[in-house]
Amino acid sequence: MDRPDPTVRPVLVLDFGSQYVQLIARRVRERHAFARIVRHDVTVERVRALNPLAIILSGGPSSVYEPNAPRCDPRLFDLGVPVLGICYGMQLACEALGGKVQPSPAREYGRAECQVTDPNEPLFHDVPRATTVWMSHGDQVQDAGPAFLPLAATATCPVAAVKHGTLPVYGLQFHPEVAHTPYGALILGNFLDRICHSPRAWTMGAFIERSVAEVQQRVGETDRVVCGLSGGVDSAVCAALLAKALGPRVVCVFVDNGLLRAGERAAVAEAFGQHSNAELRVVDASERFLKALNGVTDPQEKRVRIGHTFIDVFRDEAKSIPAARFLAQGTLYPDVIESGGDADGPAATIKHHHNVGGLPAELGFELIEPLRDLFKDEVRRLGLELGLPDRLIWRHPFPGPGLAVRCLGAVTADRLEVLRQADTIFLDELRNAGLERQVAQAFAVLLPVQSVGVMGDGRTYENVIALRAVETDDFMTADWSRLPHELLARASTRIINAVKGVNRVVYDVTSKPPGTIEWE
Repeated sequence: MDRPDPTVRPVLVLDFGSQYVQLIARRVRERHAFARIVRHDVTVERVRALNPLAIILSGGPSSVYEPNAPRCDPRLFDLGVPVLGICYGMQLACEALGGKVQPSPAREYGRAECQVTDPNEPLFHDVPRATTVWMSHGDQVQDAGPAFLPLAATATCPVAAVKHGTLPVYGLQFHPEVAHTPYGALILGNFLDRICHSPRAWTMGAFIERSVAEVQQRVGETDRVVCGLSGGVDSAVCAALLAKALGPRVVCVFVDNGLLRAGERAAVAEAFGQHSNAELRVVDASERFLKALNGVTDPQEKRVRIGHTFIDVFRDEAKSIPAARFLAQGTLYPDVIESGGDADGPAATIKHHHNVGGLPAELGFELIEPLRDLFKDEVRRLGLELGLPDRLIWRHPFPGPGLAVRCLGAVTADRLEVLRQADTIFLDELRNAGLERQVAQAFAVLLPVQSVGVMGDGRTYENVIALRAVETDDFMTADWSRLPHELLARASTRIINAVKGVNRVVYDVTSKPPGTIEWE
């Protein structure tokens, strides 16, 4: 489970620094081909060993004529493997094979009208002759050279798409992976299906079969796997997949830290009681966590204390599980990429691994990560395939430290209950309006301030609740949700009327960046 499945030929996405590189990989996977992001300077020998179905060269912020511009091994174009260059990737391919790239006299950023000059070309099958595309470039191919044939153009970009006359090399100056290119998914699909002849083998059903076999082989017939449940999607799907492979030899440990959303403990117990034959252990450690947080207001200190307490609680419980040899984590593919956990992947470490962290080493367990090849949307589809209920699969992300990072200031049982009630009302209003799935994440925050209010005939001086809702594809950037005013009004009225100690509700209209999704 520690390496991508060798039985599926990957589409290698070479990363030249594009902000859209993960999106390219996701779009490829949506067409049932397995995309793997690798370094731009991956060696041709390594590429041969990976036996790719195709190679995609991503965009990037550099100019190909700069001395230190990132480049790929030019021998990649001689492997006979279909290549698709996107934006910078197209410029790189054309320059490597005889074309000329120069600064564009009229830079293109945003939507542009593109004219397909050869409608019979398989890359543009069923794409209208005139179509909208998303451009983001300052350089462009001025002369593709005699080896390339132009396929499309815009008013200011005469070479918007090309193909090589003798090699299976294609280029797009625009970005087909973004939603702003309406036929972009079809163009990528044409490349995979009509040019690469993709077997469309990357499905969640096939993934389950392969993963179950691999888990059974690695764990053997007697050892057990410990899986920490958090109430989130990733750990739930991880546990369900392991349970399908190993049944009661999977021990799911759910630690109730007192920092959960309303009904979380009961929902997890019900879901796994009905949909899994794994053993479920619920550990009530709420008093232990609250004691550790007593008097702590600094958000980083909260996280540290919660993390240490979790390790202590988990260690105590793990000691009572006989034959436990493995610890399972719901690590996803973005975690692997961004933590530098893939030897072939991009070199820059964007963030540290954010899951259980030091637990495997501390407890003497071997780590098993059955979801490490999947994106978040694939994990949700996998969960549905495994029979987990919709209400669990489509839950909004929840931070590891729980409500402690949404309870700004001191964390007490009383303040947590105020926050929990307000959060429940807000999510209930989203569900009633049919907007829960349209919003990527929504929650309430209890602020460490009081405000003056009037309730009935009396003056009040009580708590302020902030509501937060964001829309995002990847959680690396996010925009605040333009929720209907009527919905916000209902949520505010219900919270103030029903939650004792709250007399004011505000709505957060900050995007990420400059803000973060969570407040702490």
